[in-house]
Amino acid sequence: MFESLSKKLEAVFKTLRGQGKITPQNVEDALRDVRRALLDADVNFRVARDFVEAVKVRALGQEVLASVTPGQQIVKIIHDEMVALLGTSRADIAESPTPPTVILIAGLQGSGKTTFSGKLAKWLISKGRLPLLVAADIHRPAAIDQLELLGRQIDVPVFADRSTRDAVQIARNGVRFAQKNIRDTVIVDTAGRMHVDEEMMREVEAVRDAVTPHETLFVVDAMTGQDAVNTAKAFHDRLRFDGVVLTKLDGDSRGGAALSIRSIVQAPIKFVGIGEKLEALEPFHPDRMASRILGMGDIVTLVEKAQEVFDKDRAEELSEKFRSSRFTFDDFLTQLREVRKMGPMDQVMQMIPGMSQLPGPVNVDEKELVRVEAIILSMTRHERERPSIINGSRRRRIATGSGTTVQEVNRLLKQFDDMQRMMKKLSRGGFRRGMQGLPFRGRPGGFHR
Repeated sequence: MFESLSKKLEAVFKTLRGQGKITPQNVEDALRDVRRALLDADVNFRVARDFVEAVKVRALGQEVLASVTPGQQIVKIIHDEMVALLGTSRADIAESPTPPTVILIAGLQGSGKTTFSGKLAKWLISKGRLPLLVAADIHRPAAIDQLELLGRQIDVPVFADRSTRDAVQIARNGVRFAQKNIRDTVIVDTAGRMHVDEEMMREVEAVRDAVTPHETLFVVDAMTGQDAVNTAKAFHDRLRFDGVVLTKLDGDSRGGAALSIRSIVQAPIKFVGIGEKLEALEPFHPDRMASRILGMGDIVTLVEKAQEVFDKDRAEELSEKFRSSRFTFDDFLTQLREVRKMGPMDQVMQMIPGMSQLPGPVNVDEKELVRVEAIILSMTRHERERPSIINGSRRRRIATGSGTTVQEVNRLLKQFDDMQRMMKKLSRGGFRRGMQGLPFRGRPGGFHR
């Protein structure tokens, strides 16, 4: 996400940092490039104009021009203003003091409302809540089936009534069902259309009036750019929603919708969808997102994701194996699978501070990670524990069994051997020497330049 915008802004920052002295003229030149980068990213032109003007006022202040590192100061100003543009602080969803809390989901057809409803239910479960999904989309074919399927996947009940075409009645009865069955949160999935029309708006308004939601979330496809902003404004004028959910943000390299919507509708972004899996949902933190856009990483989210997927006892066991050089291919496979649970590897890499500033592109090929897993699974248990016994004939058998080549098997064995030697050096305290032995050759490991 945001690759195009991030690269252009990083080029501007590199120029600023390289200036021996910052003057009003080179500030003007830099901000012109920033404005152009924002417009190229499909940011609303008024939002881009106001953002650049706010940065300019602060950047031309005496404390910046007289600073020892004025280029760095301007970068910080741009970061601060982008945080302000995105919403300053995290906006939580409402919680009613008297259960159930009712959350209404609205948006156009195809924006990902139903999938988001399932993701939100799964996220609420992780917070100790007991959600109920209500299938109030009675227009889209298979919408009810889709919601019921998602409910089964995450073990959340779904209230549906195929005997009626009255979305208001379904929503109202769903809330009553939650009250009787001790579900503390009701997520009402409403119908959408391919475009904004009066019939859809009237139905959503009627559902809202019937269940009086504590939270109304507007779901929009981030990849639609300026159309997303226009649709958000049309919905907000009628519904006065409490927050925005940006779906498919992982497929949007420009990011114009994320940077424009809050300023246009004055409603916070609360969640972002970053993939198709039910785990691929992140609460929106303006400061963290600004850091990602500006190529500064997002170490806090990275740590949170790691804490979610890594078992503490297992981590301590592996740490002991590192120190005693007993790390096997089984251990490596376990770690590989747990890292992949954190999300697509290119997104994980973006969260590492400074990664965007390394020379050359960092390529993370998910298919290569699948090949690595296939190679390891084609080994016998004895071979995974003692890779040194894998001779030529065994390598040919492993390559055939994994659908790879002998060369790929050789590369993985070489990398694993290098890694074990590095661990031995680290266990003896030779941190610098160990790091010098670390091979950043990717194939078939999937991390390469």
